[in-house]
Amino acid sequence: MDLYGAASACGSATVVNGIATGKGAAFGIDLRVNAEVKLSPELKGIVGRISGARDNPKLIEICVRRTLKYFKKKNLGAVVTTTSEVPIAVGLSSSSAAANAAVLATFAALRKRIDPKLVLKIAIDSAFEAGVTVTGALDDAAASLYGYGVVTNNLRRRIIKSFKVDPSLKVVVYVPLSRFYTSKLKGVSLKGIEEGADVAHELASRGRIWDALTLNGLLYSSALQQDPSPALEALANGALAAGLTGTGSATVAVAKEGPASKIALKWRNRQGRVILISPARKGWVVY
Repeated sequence: MDLYGAASACGSATVVNGIATGKGAAFGIDLRVNAEVKLSPELKGIVGRISGARDNPKLIEICVRRTLKYFKKKNLGAVVTTTSEVPIAVGLSSSSAAANAAVLATFAALRKRIDPKLVLKIAIDSAFEAGVTVTGALDDAAASLYGYGVVTNNLRRRIIKSFKVDPSLKVVVYVPLSRFYTSKLKGVSLKGIEEGADVAHELASRGRIWDALTLNGLLYSSALQQDPSPALEALANGALAAGLTGTGSATVAVAKEGPASKIALKWRNRQGRVILISPARKGWVVY
């Protein structure tokens, strides 16, 4: 008998990138990745498909394989398909959201109760195996799964604290034409920003989320030679915070509705795409 499951998880925006120190912070944004899984003893192996993109489906295939292995379902093959509102490889946690969604959909297909901690473990282990993460990115993965904000120690896989983002705020995302894959970090030294990244993480831990986001963005823009001018322009036009998200190439700004519209208008003069959204209204969903 064939089994079907479907689920989704949200993208996230970086508050503190965990790559330099292993400690991070992030919050969910209202862009989602959906996954559908078909399981059958008639299927051979596990086949992944990313709708509308040519990117490698290795991560979502590993997620399904690890989930099936955990539940000792070695006799089942699978087809897993993801559809994403989250731009890929620009720093909005597309990998974490896809991994979460694929694991959740497999749970759903197997009619298993959702255990969020187990979902995160399988998703992060899969990301390591696929080579799409340096620290495990618990901050991105947890923000994607739960929808709210988290401050984390990624190396210890520990959520230090959680926080909610005012739902009346807006998130403006500038996505330039370029992408930045995690694999590009090989050979890049981040030692020069470790102290500053620790300061940003401490700010986030004390609840100064927007100060942490702005400081983090400037630090990583400098270290990765990414253009800081979109963030600086947003701050000059009323953003509460602005900075590079993930390792880029996207920049996010957080602002009240009026300034957010103004920032979006300014950014539309740049080459690329501008997205005006809200903080995540919910985390994972199983359909």
